[in-house]
Amino acid sequence: MATAPSAELAGKTALVTGASRNIGRAIAVALAAGGAAVAVNARTSREDAEKVAQEIRGAGGKAEVFMADIVDAKAVNAMVEGIVKRFGRLDILVLNASVRKETPFIDMSFDEWKTLTSVTLDGSFHCVKACLPHMVKAGGGAIVTLGGMTALSGAKRRVHGSVGKFGLYGFTRALAKELGEHQIRVNCVAPGQMNTARATDRSARPDVSNVPLGRRVEPEEIADTVRFLCGPGSKMISGQLIYVDGGQQQF
Repeated sequence: MATAPSAELAGKTALVTGASRNIGRAIAVALAAGGAAVAVNARTSREDAEKVAQEIRGAGGKAEVFMADIVDAKAVNAMVEGIVKRFGRLDILVLNASVRKETPFIDMSFDEWKTLTSVTLDGSFHCVKACLPHMVKAGGGAIVTLGGMTALSGAKRRVHGSVGKFGLYGFTRALAKELGEHQIRVNCVAPGQMNTARATDRSARPDVSNVPLGRRVEPEEIADTVRFLCGPGSKMISGQLIYVDGGQQQF
């Protein structure tokens, strides 16, 4: 349940991609609870996105739904222009949208490869390009990308996903160096084993015996980290990869 907005992010506007459920929903709600006006992005699930926006508004926050496929540059540009027209500015971008699929590499088609990597990499490119002029105009901002545990460790049946997320790390670190002069901070949050609807639906879920804290990560715990990285308490944190995984990482 969302809480009433505080002054922490008051006056800021945030765009959260893939915000209709799970981690994206939790991030949108958390940023709104911090006082930001939130643009709730989704590609197909308008009904779910509207529920998120209604949850935020019901708690006293500001939110609007903006439908767009982030792989489509024209759609992204139109979305960002619509956000700025509605809220007057854009300060925060959270790149959460992704496609998760497991396929043995020997059976993987190029179309499937391209679909996954395009959302992660091309979509991130389009979103940052569209948002950047508005962040510069605002005098700074925060970009948070959502990584994954398998980007560095690798995983069977997820070569495309691992490649996309690994590329996202490079994207994050290079942008942090380049955009620092504009007071724009760029960081990546890597979730561990999640307790989400998507994870629960999978027939074979890995156990948590290798997680020192002994349980899966809740979406709200990822959202709390993202909110911190978007706020004034992290004003000297940029170019970092932060694991929220209960101590599971081994690299």
